[in-house]
Amino acid sequence: MSSSLELLERLGLQPFRPRPPWWGPDLQTLRDTLRPDVLPERTSKRLELALGPSSQGRGGSLLAWLDPPAADADCGGPKALVLLLHGLGGSSEAEGVRRLGWCLNRAGFAVLRLNMRGAGKGRELASGTYAARCSSDLAPALEQARQLAAGQPLLAVGLSLGGTVLLNAVLDGVAALDGLALVSSPLDLAHCSATISSPRNRLYERWLLGRLRQQTLNDRPQPGEELAERLSRVASIRAFDDLITAPRWGYSSVEDYYQQASPLPRLLAPELAQHASLPPTLVVQALDDPWVPADAALALGPPLEVVLSPGGGHNGFHAPGGCWSDQLVRRWLEQRLGSRVC
Repeated sequence: MSSSLELLERLGLQPFRPRPPWWGPDLQTLRDTLRPDVLPERTSKRLELALGPSSQGRGGSLLAWLDPPAADADCGGPKALVLLLHGLGGSSEAEGVRRLGWCLNRAGFAVLRLNMRGAGKGRELASGTYAARCSSDLAPALEQARQLAAGQPLLAVGLSLGGTVLLNAVLDGVAALDGLALVSSPLDLAHCSATISSPRNRLYERWLLGRLRQQTLNDRPQPGEELAERLSRVASIRAFDDLITAPRWGYSSVEDYYQQASPLPRLLAPELAQHASLPPTLVVQALDDPWVPADAALALGPPLEVVLSPGGGHNGFHAPGGCWSDQLVRRWLEQRLGSRVC
């Protein structure tokens, strides 16, 4: 925890403390659903980022929304372009994604909110579903994001599974980023899958499964009757990954998928410090996260920068004055650029 405190002190940020009445990990996790923030209307530019063939044998496009810096962010143009990636069952319209995007817009960053394959309003542009390691999809999207950055730094932030996807893309060598931040991101998929299936998380898992089933049923072409019937009987995230995710992405089994798509073993390898494509990387994790066990983040060290917070839930961190993790990520990204707050 001392290294976390040192990093927070360097960024001029106090440790997290919850905003009443959002006490405890579950209320922190559910706050965005129970009481979404009222965000200003934005003029976003719709983009369709072309995909190459994936392991699913399908191309298409990924839908993204480009948000310029806020009008009152007097920075003389964008500081950088930040790609934001949503979590499991989410999209570019998720509350946490939009709020963090607005936080960065006000600080002078341009933001690209990306939908992964099959997510949100991009459902019609690319058939299939995404996975924790879908670097073949991320490679062309990130290449086009670099072009959109137009010579400015390209940064990325992933919320929950979005951070896992981005980190795998970096470790696979398909993402040339100038900085990467992960918030509440699974690093050990098997452990996370078992945790979300625990009795205390039964309602969470049911909610996630409902979203994942609907994404799959909305596929084009639609799943056949046999697959749809099997999908209706799926009762856990692990069973969904065994039926849908692993085979669609070319894994021999769900065990193979969890092993190959979990970044933790590669993060703990001695050669990580010499990894050519690893940018400065921030990992933010709450010790009380009910979805993502903190064990993996606790095992990490340099060259990664890790902030461990006693509280915050899963992608919550709702504090007096706003979302603490949003401010942490914003300050950390600014420090990467050596820039002042606008």
